[in-house]
Amino acid sequence: METNKDYMATVLLDNIMRVLSDVSFSKDLSARIVGGEKKLLSLIEAGKIESDKPCNKQNGKWYCNAAQVLIHCRCAKKFNRKKGKK
Repeated sequence: METNKDYMATVLLDNIMRVLSDVSFSKDLSARIVGGEKKLLSLIEAGKIESDKPCNKQNGKWYCNAAQVLIHCRCAKKFNRKKGKK
């Protein structure tokens, strides 16, 4: 059975994803979030992330669905605060 905190977290995450479904990230930002350009391209080819390149030019900007990018984000590296201190 879900606790009240778990339920609220689920509701908040769902609301965030609904809002971000209309937002787009650039290709570079999306690649940084998912863990690299190769991984981003494989997710786009698999149909897990929608992408759009409205301008058919070589240097045209790519747009990726923000909610889908965040669903496939890599685990954040843990920051060790004591490592730099002596």
